[in-house]
Amino acid sequence: MTPERRARLAALRHELHRCPELSGEEAATAARIAEFLAQHHPDALLTGLGGHGVAAVFAGAAAGPTVLIRAELDALPIEEISDADHRSAVPGRGHLCGHDGHMAMVAALAEDLRERPACGRVVLLFQPAEETGKGARAVLGDPRFAVLAPDYAFALHNTPGLPLGEVRLCRGAANCASRGMRVRLAGRTSHAAAPQDGISPMQVMARLMPGLVALGPGGTLDEGFAQVTLTHARLGEATFGVAPGAGEIWATLRTVTDARMQALCAAAEALVRREAGVEGLKVEIGYDDIFDASTNHPEAVAALERALIAEQTPWQPADGPQRWSEDFGRFGMGAKAAMFWLGAGEGQPQLHNPDYDFPDALIPIGAGIFRRAIRQLLG
Repeated sequence: MTPERRARLAALRHELHRCPELSGEEAATAARIAEFLAQHHPDALLTGLGGHGVAAVFAGAAAGPTVLIRAELDALPIEEISDADHRSAVPGRGHLCGHDGHMAMVAALAEDLRERPACGRVVLLFQPAEETGKGARAVLGDPRFAVLAPDYAFALHNTPGLPLGEVRLCRGAANCASRGMRVRLAGRTSHAAAPQDGISPMQVMARLMPGLVALGPGGTLDEGFAQVTLTHARLGEATFGVAPGAGEIWATLRTVTDARMQALCAAAEALVRREAGVEGLKVEIGYDDIFDASTNHPEAVAALERALIAEQTPWQPADGPQRWSEDFGRFGMGAKAAMFWLGAGEGQPQLHNPDYDFPDALIPIGAGIFRRAIRQLLG
């Protein structure tokens, strides 16, 4: 990639970085991406997929498989701390996961695909709402996605802590399943001078918080892995005159497999209902931020391995899956899918830190790996 092209793509990333939009609100980001893609004359350009999703299709002359490359549109509700000229111009929001860099990489492929593949199709997908786990599900549920249905799907995530530009690639489980569990407990308030006349959730919450954590103590990332993290709790109202009649607990449940997640949810729900029943409390249980497990398909992994070798990119098989979740796993339910980790530097702030910034040096590396995989699969 020429220095001029690197500078152009870095400028696109900086533009996106300055104007972050949260999950489900990515209208301006999607419009900018669609504008960039249109300049490179795709055979089809779809917008509004599953919300604000954008997909560009580049078709070869002969029939063949469809290869999808995915990037994410959304940013995070975190205040950025940076002195960079391209820092976020939106208070309380920032591209602090690197999705701006992922978009720049995949946008680079549109320039390469002016020269069409020999066969098949390439779909460049810019997906909304990855951070909430809702975007992939919404895109796949959009009736227009049926005409895009891929045979192969690829994605990456930059990963601080790995040497800059090095790749780790999982064979099998790649990302944990996770979901947010919200427990609401309802009893009856009373005067603080007569708590015995009400029904307080205090004792139940005091037992549930350690009890839920005990169901998922963490440990080795194998098929039996389960982790429960308490993230929020609220008891009653901020007052001294009322004994509480309601409470709420939020917890994140995490497993390596979807089957283990189902079992963990069942155990957690049973514990909540049993403890609430002892005190005569009503219970409401809900889930949000639902991520399925992400598993790399062996044929997709083999395609990435060939691309990495051809690109002479330093890489190693990963020791195991990431604890964090990725809704890219949804694409693996209908395609041979694989995701890899691209090192963002050993001294780089971690993802979701307020001082994180995607390294521009990764743009040609990630784009090159994707480009090579496309050419090897489609010619």
